Amino acid sequence: MSRVLIVIGLVITLIGIGWPWLSKLPLGRLPGDIRIERPGFSFYFPLMTSIIVSVVISVVMYLMRKNK
Repeated sequence: MSRVLIVIGLVITLIGIGWPWLSKLPLGRLPGDIRIERPGFSFYFPLMTSIIVSVVISVVMYLMRKNK
């Protein structure tokens, strides 16, 4: 459990350090993200972004379990 917490802390730190470069990635503006804008109403659901983030997290968790 402590190893998982250390890895999560390191990942959060790396994301914080790399934020200026990560914010330039098109995540959140990908084809497949649902955006509805009407006068007085806007709806945004990042469907494709959610799928990509889910796949990346799944691969990382798989690799962490495989190395045990």
